[in-house]
Amino acid sequence: MLIVAVIAVVLSGCATTENNPKDPFEGFNRAMFKVNEGIDVVVKPMAQGYDAAAPLPVKAGIGNFFGNIFDVWTAVNNFLQGKGEQGLSDFGRVLVNTTIGIGGVFDVASEMGLEKHAEDFGQTLGKWGVDDGPFFFWPIIGPRTTRDTFGWFVDTYADPVWYVNDIPLRNSLVGVRYIDLRASLLPTDRIVDQAAFDKYIYIRDAYLQNRFSEINDGKTVIEGRGEVECKQSRCF
Repeated sequence: MLIVAVIAVVLSGCATTENNPKDPFEGFNRAMFKVNEGIDVVVKPMAQGYDAAAPLPVKAGIGNFFGNIFDVWTAVNNFLQGKGEQGLSDFGRVLVNTTIGIGGVFDVASEMGLEKHAEDFGQTLGKWGVDDGPFFFWPIIGPRTTRDTFGWFVDTYADPVWYVNDIPLRNSLVGVRYIDLRASLLPTDRIVDQAAFDKYIYIRDAYLQNRFSEINDGKTVIEGRGEVECKQSRCF
């Protein structure tokens, strides 16, 4: 996701500003980037209002609730990637947080030592050896490689929120999740604006590098140093 990519690379200082050969459709992508910037003119104030009005426990509970839903799909992807131990841990998280954590509102599992993971189908395809393909910047969903674009469709198909029969409730859940996600990016906006000579290139390279790191379980590539380990926003 864009939020993860920007935060991880901004803090690690690992992003570059050079042209990337994985972006052969840069003209189209820059146009879509501008479209997203236009959409954000509306979305960002909503996220700021939500961030200011909602108490911290409420925001934490909302994030935990949707995170608990995604943990199910994370578990499935861990199993598909051959990470059985992590998959069992993820299912354990869902069981604990859905019951003791009251539907996932409270992240009791983390307090019990069950580490939270984040795996999607794009990462699974990467583990299976599928090439990432050209980079694209799509409206609404943001930066994706060709492989991750396909993975996003599978992730969306597997998302139980979209199967809620009550349409107003479903749309409300989708909207709240989107605003909550955008609000979590607010602290990084100023950092990116100050650090990036070209915001599009910065976000693109951040995304590509972070995805490489996620698929390779913490490894990343830094020019002149090759493949290195990046953990807790530090590269070694």
